[in-house]
Amino acid sequence: MFNIDKETFKKDYEEKFIEMHGKDLHEGTDYNKYEALASLTRDYVVKMWINTNKKYNFTGEKQVYYFSMEFLLGRLLGNALINLGIKDICREALSDFNINLDSLEELEEDQGLGNGGLGRLAACFLDSMASLNIPGHGCGIRYKYGFFQQKIVNGKQIETSDYWLKNANVWEIKKSDKAQVVRFGGEVTTINEDGHLRFNHTGYEAILAVPYDIPVIGYENEVVNTLRLWSAEPLYDEFDFSSFSRGDYLKAIEYKNSIEAISQVLYPDDSFYEGKILRLKQQYFFVSAGIQSIIRHFKAYGKGTLKDLDEKIAIHINDTHPTLAIPELMRILMDEEGYGWNEAWRITSNTISYTNHTILAEALEKWPVEMFEKLLPRIYMIVEEINRRFCQELWNKYIGQWDKISKMSIIADGYVRMAHLAIVGSYSVNGVAKLHTEILKKQEMSDFYYFNPTKFNNKTNGITHRRWLMGANPELTDFLKETIGSGFIKHPTDMEAFAAYAMDKSVQERLHQIKLSNKKKLAEYIKINQGISVNPDSLFDVQVKRIHAYKRQTLNCLRIMDLYRRLIENPNLDIVPRTFIFAGKAAPGYYLAKNTIELINAVANKINNDPKVNEKIKIVFMHNYRVSLAETIIPAADLSEQISTTTKEASGTSNMKFMMNGAVTIATLDGANIEIRDEVGDENIIIFGLTEREVLDYYQKGGYSATDMINGDYRIKQVTDDIVNGFYCGDKERFRAVYEHLVTYNDEFFVLKDFHSYLKAQDKVDNLYRDFSKWQSMCAVNIAHSGIFSSDRTIQEYATGIWGSGFLYKNL
Repeated sequence: MFNIDKETFKKDYEEKFIEMHGKDLHEGTDYNKYEALASLTRDYVVKMWINTNKKYNFTGEKQVYYFSMEFLLGRLLGNALINLGIKDICREALSDFNINLDSLEELEEDQGLGNGGLGRLAACFLDSMASLNIPGHGCGIRYKYGFFQQKIVNGKQIETSDYWLKNANVWEIKKSDKAQVVRFGGEVTTINEDGHLRFNHTGYEAILAVPYDIPVIGYENEVVNTLRLWSAEPLYDEFDFSSFSRGDYLKAIEYKNSIEAISQVLYPDDSFYEGKILRLKQQYFFVSAGIQSIIRHFKAYGKGTLKDLDEKIAIHINDTHPTLAIPELMRILMDEEGYGWNEAWRITSNTISYTNHTILAEALEKWPVEMFEKLLPRIYMIVEEINRRFCQELWNKYIGQWDKISKMSIIADGYVRMAHLAIVGSYSVNGVAKLHTEILKKQEMSDFYYFNPTKFNNKTNGITHRRWLMGANPELTDFLKETIGSGFIKHPTDMEAFAAYAMDKSVQERLHQIKLSNKKKLAEYIKINQGISVNPDSLFDVQVKRIHAYKRQTLNCLRIMDLYRRLIENPNLDIVPRTFIFAGKAAPGYYLAKNTIELINAVANKINNDPKVNEKIKIVFMHNYRVSLAETIIPAADLSEQISTTTKEASGTSNMKFMMNGAVTIATLDGANIEIRDEVGDENIIIFGLTEREVLDYYQKGGYSATDMINGDYRIKQVTDDIVNGFYCGDKERFRAVYEHLVTYNDEFFVLKDFHSYLKAQDKVDNLYRDFSKWQSMCAVNIAHSGIFSSDRTIQEYATGIWGSGFLYKNL
């Protein structure tokens, strides 16, 4: 634990402020004060960072490198102060200067390095690795612009650039001396030298990958790991002076701009050719730079030769985006280090492990062969050879079964299938919840599972309680400390002891007051930022996540539309007053999701302006969902909506964050909802909807008709008609995409089939919420059993079950 007293901190802070800004503290702006505080905190961390790296280099402990296209970090200041153990001292010291710590934290930009759950999971994993003393580092891209800033204008999502780097990022350190060269395009010729093939790559475009390192601070253990983010920069003189002199000003900067585009924006639109090329470039760019960096560091400090790489290094790829790590490591081992194919393959396939995050076909990446081969000629040759050898293995086992071999092939139908390459080139393939893993094994990837069943395993996702409980909900954290002690901070499953207090009346009242306090904060935020007044005494019903058809924000919206119709018919209808809160971004090219946002906002506009009902129900769509906003919303939620179509959500992590903060979950038996139910019991979660078997039967055998659902049920017909009859908008065609997805395209995600089951579940919520003691006991039980969903547990399972890290419990 980092030790510092208040007076020393005050002295250090004043000196840092003067050093940075050249003026007295009282003359500085609030942002000046934030910069000084963040910079001072980083200074405290740097010595630990250096010592941590020295220790790793000296002891030769196995290093884990976590490759991910996204790292959704959020703000770092508050988390750093918590993990250093100095947040209270910092708050008191700043108070002596009449500075409010919370106000300074609000000035920090969310780091725009991710879109949703994939990136947030990666950030949680890094936090847990550092806190568990695991030498684990992240590798990603330093995007200049994040996913996008979301604005809602006339009910529509408008995307604007997320220039999160407009102010200097005080947390990063540029390491120009550790830059790597990445090559695109060109030609590869084969040379036979003394019976050995050599590959000569010429005519390529060379790009410099420059690393920016961000410290990842462990909780009170003086361990600081590294998140290394790569920025694309020109290798040569970036300014074409001769072109400029001739008046060709655009050409003078064209080279620089084309290079920097690689690390310009997260997820460029890949619905057109240039976008696809850029996305493939991004994936190879950070993978090549990362693998080269690992090899260089291993050769400088490793205990042994590259033949021992798999004993000393674990490379984990987070979904298919970093799959090119497999052929890139092969390329380096063969072309630069002189290993033969068999030895290079042994090292590679024993070093790299893979997490699958989805069964959705749209997310199982594949690249056109022509594009792949032109952009990455040597890598394509290696992938082609991996595929040839794998298909030979298949032929030996499945003689004459061409359909099966074609189905499993890495290259087929003119595409390179990245998920297949990831499975073939990894020693471990894991799903992220028990149901998801079983679907991978028995449905989506069954051919691969039966070919090599020992490779597949489950590691249910988790969240870092240091951010999502200690950081987001300090009042609840303090209450847990008072009740069960502070052991749960380092051993989160100790929270189970809180279950013994679930029926204690004083505990129930305290939980209610903590929740009410958080709801008042959220209500104030909504009023200030969106001009909507909401009642903190109402039930806060929350669905916040990426907008996607399978996540079924539409089901929630249709239920609200049905409730509104019932209230119009009977204004005295006895219901618990509710505030429905939505938030989430739709991918810019995903028209159906954007149309869903329009529908939600149109329904909100009508209901919120109807004085006959707006004391009973209100709807808020919160703009620009991000980590820092989630930290405000989640502690205030009474009800957590986890209503995806069964079998479609791999795991979910917002479900875990909500339960940890004392919300009750309404859910389908999908993803980790099943494991939450197993922990809290059927009486402490509200389950509805089709089962896994029922959903899979519909997909495999057919037999579902949305039209029959509509024609056979007045309430379903009413709400679907209301989408296109002008009831919520004068333009009857405005929500046509939502309507057609439900009706014309036969309701792919069974929104209408689950509609009545969902209504009954919501009636159950009303009845439970009216029973104060029952509801508060449910909240307490959910909190108590949330510790198992800490990412500390997940990372322990990865370390012992996949990475082979055997030093987890030192210094805990």
